Amino acid sequence: MADLLNRVLSALTASRKAQLKDRTLVLGTLLSTLKNREIELKRPLADEDAVEVLRRGVKTRRESVEHYEKAGRLDLSAVELAQIKVIEEFLPADVDPDEIRAAVRTAIAGGAADIGRVMGQVMPAFRGRADGKVINQIVREELQRA
Repeated sequence: MADLLNRVLSALTASRKAQLKDRTLVLGTLLSTLKNREIELKRPLADEDAVEVLRRGVKTRRESVEHYEKAGRLDLSAVELAQIKVIEEFLPADVDPDEIRAAVRTAIAGGAADIGRVMGQVMPAFRGRADGKVINQIVREELQRA
């Protein structure tokens, strides 16, 4: 079993013992999602797979926060933000934007002239380590400068 999966399981056990209901709910949902992904893949999860699942969970919750704030439901937005904080405890640190920017500049210098080609060259290097929106933003900025 992946190290990340074990960490989530240990944190779930600790939160149950401490009777932290909200944290237990988030971690239980997270563990369930990880197990479902393992079933989909028909193999034990590697840490990269688990990180991908966690990032997807954060992305979904951020989208929910946006929708709740537009609807004026700040109470529900706060719940989602708290869940994001719990999930982010298990994610590796994001890549420095300067590192992404350097890779984008290299791709552009190599002849990639549109967003699709640059993203195609840069994304594999940062998959699971950086948010696609951040990479896309940097690609757009660098293409405007070029």
